[in-house]
Amino acid sequence: MKNDFPSTPAVHFLRAQKVEFKPHLYPWEEHGGTARAAEMLGVPEHHVIKTLVMETDAHKPLLVLMHGDREVSTKNLARALGAKHVTPCEVPVAQKHTGYSVGGISPFGTRSQLPVYVEASILALDRIYINGGRRGFLVEIAPADLRRALPVQEVDVAIEA
Repeated sequence: MKNDFPSTPAVHFLRAQKVEFKPHLYPWEEHGGTARAAEMLGVPEHHVIKTLVMETDAHKPLLVLMHGDREVSTKNLARALGAKHVTPCEVPVAQKHTGYSVGGISPFGTRSQLPVYVEASILALDRIYINGGRRGFLVEIAPADLRRALPVQEVDVAIEA
């Protein structure tokens, strides 16, 4: 099969882990977010997973994988981590930790190994669409492969968007 998709650190990571994935390219749009991706791919936004870079009050960075149509309760996440506060990282900090541009952050192949927290209900889906390391590029995988490829920790911190 011809590779007509970007060869990103995420793609290299998935191949090294022998994770089967289906690439999906779409025209990326500033501030389009998961709603735009879901619309372009014709899939429910609930199945499009965003990768959020956050940090604790002790400035420990972490990734949170969340449904596209939900938000993270930072209060509940902090409680689950035993931290006082959890806040989203500033854009330059997120890029420094992951090696990816905001809008193209993947949990796979990050510059530094970060703890990954996944909303538990994501793992119950048949297929998920998650960033492949570039804006406008998602990879479709089975949630079981996400769990196999990364040391994820389940959390229950979703709130209505």
